[in-house]
Amino acid sequence: MLLAIAVGLGVFLVFGTVTGLIPNPLYVRMVARTPADYLFLFATAAFAAAFVYQRSLAVEPLGDGVAVGGVATGVLAFGCPICNAFLLALFSSSALLTYFDPLRPLLGVASIGLFVGLLYYQRANCRQC
Repeated sequence: MLLAIAVGLGVFLVFGTVTGLIPNPLYVRMVARTPADYLFLFATAAFAAAFVYQRSLAVEPLGDGVAVGGVATGVLAFGCPICNAFLLALFSSSALLTYFDPLRPLLGVASIGLFVGLLYYQRANCRQC
């Protein structure tokens, strides 16, 4: 249980800091913070913690790749699109703001869907969970 709480807090603090949702002097967010950004940050951290907890109970843990995909999709959902160096290297800032930014809420819903499906599947296939 302690590991799951540590993972949840770690995900919240690390990704909240590097995406500028937690204000800090090292990182300046270039787009406005929205309540949806905070919702997706919290949901990603909570689902990561729940996954780690359920994984610790399972005899044969599964779904690590899906969990990584859920976290990555969550970060894309609440991260600043023009502050992401990888996305900026692939696309221009105007393309990111025009085409990618409106898709961020859908990525958040996809991330939550991945985690809900994974946790459900993991729970259904675990006798101790």
